[in-house]
Amino acid sequence: MSTKNFFEKFANSATTFTGSSFAFMAALAIVIVWAATGPVFQYSETWQLIINTGTTIITFLMVFLIQKAQNKDSKAIQIKLNELIAANKATSNRIVNIENLTEEELDQIHKYYEKLSTEAEEDADLHASHSIDAAAKNQEEKSEYFQSKKE
Repeated sequence: MSTKNFFEKFANSATTFTGSSFAFMAALAIVIVWAATGPVFQYSETWQLIINTGTTIITFLMVFLIQKAQNKDSKAIQIKLNELIAANKATSNRIVNIENLTEEELDQIHKYYEKLSTEAEEDADLHASHSIDAAAKNQEEKSEYFQSKKE
């Protein structure tokens, strides 16, 4: 078994376990036992150091496990969204790798979709959708269509 497969399996198991009710109950039990032993150890510095050190180490390691799980989930979601974009004739394939754009480029596209949303609100058609490539043309066609229906 390679190191990569071992870490992958370990990370998956660890994130599954730490997100479980059992893990929460175990952590709660540890805190309750620690708190209950305070009077026995006269609330000493060592008694306090045990919980502080333990929680700090666990938190430090969990940050990396959580980030690994989040990266994997994010990548899976991106792949699923890319498949939906690629499979739909009406969507823009330029959006497939949008997560690789800079923050400024994403802001520019976001402004475009805000404008598109405003235009769609003016249509009063809740079921209309647009791709980034065809949005303005679709908006004009829809407006013309609805104007002709009113006449």
